[in-house]
Amino acid sequence: MADDDMGFLPGDGPTSGISVTLTAGTLQAIRERVGRRGVSAYLERAAQRQIERDNLDELIADFDKVHGPADPEAVAAKRARLTGGASHAEAAA
Repeated sequence: MADDDMGFLPGDGPTSGISVTLTAGTLQAIRERVGRRGVSAYLERAAQRQIERDNLDELIADFDKVHGPADPEAVAAKRARLTGGASHAEAAA
């Protein structure tokens, strides 16, 4: 059985080499941040974050199907409360 078929969660299991194609500018920016030897670890972390975001997007879409979309004013008020700033509605007034 291949490693891909064993049901590992993101970040778990043995490492496996693949070929990845990136634009020169993206690769340069990554190398400037982490050096030549840190590229694989950087891409691993980036892929894990993207999977988390994709999963959150799916949860939000499922929630919206059941409950409808969130009220923008309520979201702005909660964001302001969390960040300690005025909500967009308050700032516009």
